[in-house]
Amino acid sequence: MSDKIKILAVAGATASGKSALALELAARHNGEIISCDSMQVYKRMDIGTAKPTKEERALIRHHMIDVAEPSESYSCAEYIKDAARAIEDVAARGKLPIVCGGTGLYLDALLRSSDFSDESSPDLALREELFAFAEKHGKEALFEELRRIDPESAEAIHPNNVKRVIRAIEIYRTSGQKKSELDRLSLEVPSKYDSTVIALRYNDRNILRKRIDDRVDIMIADGLEEETRMLMQEGVFESNTTASQAIGYKELLGYFKGQMSFEECIELLKTATRKYAKRQLTWFRAREYVEWIDADSPQGMKSFKEIVNSAEELFF
Repeated sequence: MSDKIKILAVAGATASGKSALALELAARHNGEIISCDSMQVYKRMDIGTAKPTKEERALIRHHMIDVAEPSESYSCAEYIKDAARAIEDVAARGKLPIVCGGTGLYLDALLRSSDFSDESSPDLALREELFAFAEKHGKEALFEELRRIDPESAEAIHPNNVKRVIRAIEIYRTSGQKKSELDRLSLEVPSKYDSTVIALRYNDRNILRKRIDDRVDIMIADGLEEETRMLMQEGVFESNTTASQAIGYKELLGYFKGQMSFEECIELLKTATRKYAKRQLTWFRAREYVEWIDADSPQGMKSFKEIVNSAEELFF
């Protein structure tokens, strides 16, 4: 008999319905939810990150939400450590850990039970030095430095992703090991989880597009403008922290600065969210461990009951 912890993960694109599915499965099967969202970890970023409501959190206990200040740099390694602790706690109490979220990088690392590439402590002084280098000489020069010290990582990281380029260089300079080598080591470690990963997809792309647009409209109605203004007053968007990059907030800054109309910012947010959903789907399609559930058919949307039944057939 395996001593691995049995977990269910519900993944997929933003606005695909994964949170509602995870809630229903948790209610039916004595589960608790471990969020796998790189932005929901931050306090006071509620509407823009589509956190579960107070009512939902009262119904089903959630973990890995509101664990860091927006001003903090909360890394993937910290997430893996804290999420693993939450999973062990849920399982020890005889409940089913249900991981739910769309941050594929975090889910990958969590299922591997390790993230060696992020284990070295951040060197904030070096990080600021590298950011300054990129501003002075350009991100292309920064990327060339990564290509020189770790060509394999350079193949996997886009030159425009300055934050990841800097992290890879930082890992090499602080640990003496290449990020690509540490990534390979992490894959050799057997996972401590017996996991099933399911994800929702829509054959008719217009359905997901409409769900995204509707979600943005609901966020606006729920007070996204006021939440963004509050975070802006805290100085969240003046830093290079992860929180400052959250989709849902930065798209409204043009309105506050008088550069765009509010309506233009809303359309910008909808477009950015659609692009993000496309990137999420591309990521998860490349993962062989994902079991896909079609949320629609040629006849139209499937009922929520049908979707829940499909998920239960894959796991229970």
